[in-house]
Amino acid sequence: MIQAMATTTTRTETPGEITVATSRFGQLSVNPEKIITMISPFLGFPDSKRFIVKPHGEESPFLWLQSLDEPKLAFVTIQAALLLPQYQPEISSLTRQELQGVPDQPLEILLILTIPKDNPDGMTANLLGPVVINPLKRLAKQVLQDPMRYDACWPVFTMDPAE
Repeated sequence: MIQAMATTTTRTETPGEITVATSRFGQLSVNPEKIITMISPFLGFPDSKRFIVKPHGEESPFLWLQSLDEPKLAFVTIQAALLLPQYQPEISSLTRQELQGVPDQPLEILLILTIPKDNPDGMTANLLGPVVINPLKRLAKQVLQDPMRYDACWPVFTMDPAE
């Protein structure tokens, strides 16, 4: 399981930790062993390769994927298994190799959420581009899925609970 923490590097505070400045969370002390490195950057964010996972709150299922390279960049995410237990994205052997994972090693799957400013009930999850993380190596990649099978804007809440 991903251990959360959370971004521009400024100086060392506590031995072994670095202080990062973020627009959302202010100054944070980060253990370098908690840094997740994207093996390829998110589309549109070529300079952001280092991230930290920060919990939204003690009781919240939401996690922030905060960039260490761009202080204003943070994605709201949720573990796929919490939101959609049956979600099984395709993870190729090449991707597993890039993430330095072994065949039977479990990988973490985060879904990026979009929450409309004045309509949290309109929240959607990106099932088309999950973030796959090797928690042991702290390596991650956004893995594009089949658009015929998965939606980039899957509604988290539906009007009819039976849907």
